[in-house]
Amino acid sequence: MRRLLYVAAVLVLLAGFQLFVFTEQTGTHFAWTIVNPLAAAFLGAGYWASVAIEALCARQRVWANARIAVPSVFVFTVLTLVATLLHLDKFHLGESVPAGTRLVTWAWIAVYVLVPLLMLIVLAIQARTPGVDPARAVLLPGWVYAALAGQAVILFGFGVALFAAPGPAAPLWPWQLTPLLAQATGAWLISLGVAAGQALLERDARRLRPAAVGYVLFAVLQAIAVARYPGQFDWGSAAGVIYLIFLATILLTGVAGLASKPRRQSAPYGAEPAQARPPHRAPGNPPP
Repeated sequence: MRRLLYVAAVLVLLAGFQLFVFTEQTGTHFAWTIVNPLAAAFLGAGYWASVAIEALCARQRVWANARIAVPSVFVFTVLTLVATLLHLDKFHLGESVPAGTRLVTWAWIAVYVLVPLLMLIVLAIQARTPGVDPARAVLLPGWVYAALAGQAVILFGFGVALFAAPGPAAPLWPWQLTPLLAQATGAWLISLGVAAGQALLERDARRLRPAAVGYVLFAVLQAIAVARYPGQFDWGSAAGVIYLIFLATILLTGVAGLASKPRRQSAPYGAEPAQARPPHRAPGNPPP
């Protein structure tokens, strides 16, 4: 699992570079052409935010502190593969496309076929590793749980709308989306909603720290994307206002997760230790 997360971190780093740096050159540097540069920068910002989540999770010694990345990455890769197969005619696979661009496209398809399959296999092996979760030690403020619950519902719901009905749902987004872009954006929103829901289940800032770093980066990079292409953003619409509020809540939630400190609690006299077995560690990783 550690190695798979490191490989995934490298892959999303490269994808983010193609989309966030070469934003207006997707016709030659990416798997399909994205005409709207803000839409490309949005996807690139999501990929770069994922670098921190996956790399930081790969560094964890305890599985409970690393698993926040796995369900959302699995969901995202599966949905992106589905969107790719549904719109395969939009991808750079024709003979008229330069060989280097076709290679990038085939690499894209291979990644989204292999990564979810490998993740499912490795997750099954990881789940069978003996051990228990360590006790929760870093509680979050109540408003953070409320924000996560709202994010889980809204992100997942709107993501499903964009993915299942890209035509009717795309006008509700604050910039123009093609059906393929709408589904790619929906895949990101659904995976973020899954991560928010899992954060509610974990209920421990220590377990959510990689995701908190990713949250902060996601909000900052998306703000940079909008600042780069303000003419593509519908500032006067309700969708535009809601999107900016969404970025603010993502940023605040991430900062709160990083700022939370352990709460020391004294055990009653004569109480048994809360943890009877060693914590569930990643395979091949010795205890500190």
